[in-house]
Amino acid sequence: MTKIIMHGCNGRMGQVITGLCKEDENVEIVAGIDVVDNRDNGYPVFTDIDTCDVEADVIIDFAAAVAVDKLLDYAKNKNIPVVLCTTGLSPNQINKVVETSKDVAILKSANMSLGINTIMKLLKEAANVFAPAGFDIEIVEKHHNQKVDAPSGTALALADSINEARAGEYEYIYDRSQVRKKRDKKELGISAVRGGTIVGEHEVIFAGVDEVIEIKHTAYSKSVFAKGAIEAAKFLAGKPSGMYDMADVIG
Repeated sequence: MTKIIMHGCNGRMGQVITGLCKEDENVEIVAGIDVVDNRDNGYPVFTDIDTCDVEADVIIDFAAAVAVDKLLDYAKNKNIPVVLCTTGLSPNQINKVVETSKDVAILKSANMSLGINTIMKLLKEAANVFAPAGFDIEIVEKHHNQKVDAPSGTALALADSINEARAGEYEYIYDRSQVRKKRDKKELGISAVRGGTIVGEHEVIFAGVDEVIEIKHTAYSKSVFAKGAIEAAKFLAGKPSGMYDMADVIG
């Protein structure tokens, strides 16, 4: 049984994870951390992480960037691994994550979905087949109309997987509207669509002569990220200090 502290337990993702953990006999949320304690979660909730005295195997974090520094200090002092899902960290915070990982295990990933991370693994193999054969590569990502950044971090992570396999030979192109010329073979186009309530859709296109291969992932709800975080927590519990990501979880 993996015992979890849910950091950001009363947020949207915290509540999704809480619900999923109740259905998983291999995990238990033993405490929650949130700035407000206004829900009956079935476990104690602490508004100040430093007052949490509940023993746990791992922390899942889906909170706000402003709370990450205190979380890292707590994890280091208590020697509890962290599945770090909060985004928008500053360069200084990212440096602190790396420094803290020297003392405690931290898993950080651009996307917690098991599907996306499996696709990232597959893309490395696909790129080494299709790139030498002259296929053009494009990525199209779609998200809801409230998302403020573009392209998505996941789209960039997919592109990085391809570029890593190809020794960095591709240049990322985000906009062709100001340039009138044929597509360069070493371009990797990344396009963003924003509309409605699209949770997340990512499509990688390998376009060759007379054939097109498409690898696509669609998230229909945020539960796919919650499920990935829970699997990451199971994996990380008991691990030695260091930086981990979802690639380690899927093996």
